[in-house]
Amino acid sequence: MQKLGPLDTAVSQDSYECTIAVECCVFGFQENVLKILLVKRSIEPFKGHWMLPGGAMGKGRTLPQSVNDVLNNLTGIKRISLEQVACYSEVDRHPIKRVVSVSFYALIKPENYPVIPKNYISDISWYALDELPRLGFDHDRLLKDALQKLRQNLRDNLVFGELLPDRFTITELQDLYESILGESLDRRNFRKKVLQMNVLEATSEKKKGVKGGPVLYKLR
Repeated sequence: MQKLGPLDTAVSQDSYECTIAVECCVFGFQENVLKILLVKRSIEPFKGHWMLPGGAMGKGRTLPQSVNDVLNNLTGIKRISLEQVACYSEVDRHPIKRVVSVSFYALIKPENYPVIPKNYISDISWYALDELPRLGFDHDRLLKDALQKLRQNLRDNLVFGELLPDRFTITELQDLYESILGESLDRRNFRKKVLQMNVLEATSEKKKGVKGGPVLYKLR
C-alpha cells in the first residue's frame, strides 16, 4: 500500500466539518469622517453584539460572489467592488463550530447605498472609527487588519474607491487621507506628492461655492 504524505491525507466529511465564511468591512466617508458599517446580530452566538456583515460561502458561489450575496441578504447593499484582505483559520474563532473566514473591504458612499437590516440582523448603523463598540467573534481583529490594508493601498496606489465624488479638490483628497490615516499632513508636501504620482488629471472645472474656486481633479 502506498504511504500517504501530509498533503495526501483526506479527512472524512462525517468526522470533520469546516464552514467557509466571508466577512466584509464596508467603509464610508461622511462629513469628513471615515466610518464602518456594522450590523447587530439577533441570534446566538453573540446575540445583541455589533459585528461586520458576514456569512457562509454559498454553494456554487465564488468568494467575491458570496460577499455580495451576504451584503445584499443582510443590508440590502448590492454589487460593490471588493478588495480581499486576509484568511483566518484559527481553530477557536467560533464558539460552536470550525469556521475559516476570508475577509474583504469595500469603499462606498453611504448616501448611494440605503441600508436596511434583514434576516437575522436587528439593527444596522455607520460608526466612526473612534466610536466603535466591542465587536462579536474576532471582528475587532478583522477590522484592524482591513484598515491597515486600506491605509497601505492608499499610500501606495491612491486607491479610495467611491469615497470621493468623481471630481474633487486636492483639499478634499487630503481630508480623506487624514481621516483614513489618522494623522495630519503638511498641505504643500501632500499636494506635491500626489501630483508626482501621475494618477490625477486636472479638469477645466472649479469647485463651486468655495472662495477662490479651487481646481477639480479626477483619476486618470
